[in-house]
Amino acid sequence: MDSDQLYSLLPAVYRLRDAEGDGALRELLDVVAGQLEVLRDSVDQFYDDQFVETCADWVVPYIGDLVGYRPLHGVVASVASPRAEVANTIRYRRRKGTAAMLQQLARDVTGWPARAVEFFDRLTGTQYMNHYRPGKGGTPDLRRHEALGWIGGAVDRGGGFDDLPHTAEMRRIATGAGRYNIPNVGLFLWRVAAVPLVRVPLTPLGDGRRYRLDQLGLDEPVYGPPSTEDDVTSLATPADVPLPLSRRYLSDHLGTYYGAAHGLLIEGSAGTVRICDLSDVGGGWAHEPPAGTVALDPVLGRVWFGTAPGGTPLGTYHYGSALRLGAGGHDRGDPADGGVTPAEVTGGAPIQPELDAAAGGGIVQLSDSWLYEQTPSIAVDADASLTLRGANRQRPLLSASGPVMLEPGQRATVVLDGLLIAGGPLVLDEQADTEPRTIVLRDCTLAPGAEASLIVLHPFASVHIERCQLGAVVAVDGATVSIVDSIVDAGQTGIAYAGRARPSGGGRRTVTTAADRLVGDGLAGGGALSLEAVTVVGRVHGVRLDISNSLLVGRVPTGDPWPGPVWADRRQVGCARYSYLPDGSRTGPRYHCQPAAPGIRPQFTSLRFGDPAYGQLRLATPDAIRRGADDEGEMGAGHYLYQPQRESNLRTRLDEYLRFGLEAGIFYAS
Repeated sequence: MDSDQLYSLLPAVYRLRDAEGDGALRELLDVVAGQLEVLRDSVDQFYDDQFVETCADWVVPYIGDLVGYRPLHGVVASVASPRAEVANTIRYRRRKGTAAMLQQLARDVTGWPARAVEFFDRLTGTQYMNHYRPGKGGTPDLRRHEALGWIGGAVDRGGGFDDLPHTAEMRRIATGAGRYNIPNVGLFLWRVAAVPLVRVPLTPLGDGRRYRLDQLGLDEPVYGPPSTEDDVTSLATPADVPLPLSRRYLSDHLGTYYGAAHGLLIEGSAGTVRICDLSDVGGGWAHEPPAGTVALDPVLGRVWFGTAPGGTPLGTYHYGSALRLGAGGHDRGDPADGGVTPAEVTGGAPIQPELDAAAGGGIVQLSDSWLYEQTPSIAVDADASLTLRGANRQRPLLSASGPVMLEPGQRATVVLDGLLIAGGPLVLDEQADTEPRTIVLRDCTLAPGAEASLIVLHPFASVHIERCQLGAVVAVDGATVSIVDSIVDAGQTGIAYAGRARPSGGGRRTVTTAADRLVGDGLAGGGALSLEAVTVVGRVHGVRLDISNSLLVGRVPTGDPWPGPVWADRRQVGCARYSYLPDGSRTGPRYHCQPAAPGIRPQFTSLRFGDPAYGQLRLATPDAIRRGADDEGEMGAGHYLYQPQRESNLRTRLDEYLRFGLEAGIFYAS
């Protein structure tokens, strides 16, 4: 009941006298109505708290206690509330030990797509003529090309879809060494997610017929989106998990994956879609399609039109992402607007007019994943805040032809959120005053390259970087840079962080052109740098370094004058804790840092920008790094995923739900 309804219940004489007076009675009823609203919400929530599907997160463990649920790690962000597991506890116990139940358990506990495999069903056996067992022979059928395609694999030898008979392995499956034996059950988990991009302009190659799906023109594999089901009643198939699509598999299942409703579609030219190998051959691509057809290579993410499209061709597809950092089609959540209506820009329209109109404070939103071939300057009035962002689940590309100048006024703030920026660095130039400026980068990708991605020349600037992928950073002494849950990549021998280059003749360097801003020899220390759960590929030189739960993997080339790959000028302040620092680094006090013994070093699945597993730690990485953070998580940019805790949670649950005599192993399919 609102205040108007309460007020209308009063006798008219009191309402008239209150209106003639100072309205104190009306104000009192406004307060009473507010408290009644709080009480009503509390009563409604009390009813909702009776059911695990609608209760508050803090109630879930109490409901779980009623059914004997044992709590697990509570730090895993994406599965911190065990709602699904508590809801299914009784169902798990009724189906205890079945493969489908173990598969659903793995998915609910870890939050990753999963598949359970009973390896005793994959054993070859000697045939007995009185009891012939089809499918148990030791010779595979070479005509089953799809079954043969699941053999091998860089990570998991087929993700559990290899159903050909195998000879027995005597090694224990719990160690990850053995698989095919009578008591063995394997659980395959997919850590690389299939992230959707909808109606993205294809990147042309210049001849009007050949294109790449990736907005930056990289060769990027196409992933199949996993299906979703609340109740697992059968074992997962390839269509139920996020898989990179091979050419032959996609050709055989084109109707399952291709089409507007299936997440893979090429728009721009009518014609039959054929799956082809479009690898590089003799300066061109293999297998040119005839007129009226469209060739698609899912392994390389390439498209070749038999007839040149009339307009801008569009692609809808899924790409793989292990860390889901930076700009992308993943769900970043809707940021609070604070009552400000964003000015929307779509279809590659000019951004500068909207930025100029919002200079006094506001939000400019790029609402699609289009290509914006522009080099805007972002100016903000004093004491104001301007946000330039991409819409949720979109990845707009700002393709600049030079430096993108950030021009905040005194005490002003510039926020960039959800943008993919290439072609030029972000530059905050020097100012003629000592007032602070603030730059915030959130969920952005600044494509790494030979030059710096971010250049901060104002010594009173404050820079905050969250969940980003970017190249080298140049920040002058006096500026402060804070980086959280991000990847900074300048190549292992490159300079990932430093100050502006010193002039050869001594004195102050004069910046006259955009090219001058890109020069950094690393001999001048960068401003105070704070790293929290960051992977830095390259050398670091800062006046002060505060490092926590991070991986720094740069190295100094032979003959280079650098004294060490990580170098702090002031080592009496700042510290490094629960982090990996290369040999020869010079920092402040260290606490629980690696390497503490020879042979301890991180191993990455890939450090090639654009790869699905970019920045992901390999399983061969020692536990001193994979579980070396202050909360027993992994060091580096993957810390926020809490992958070791998810694995520990699953192993704990398997002890409860495995049938007697069986042993389970966990295998990562990606």
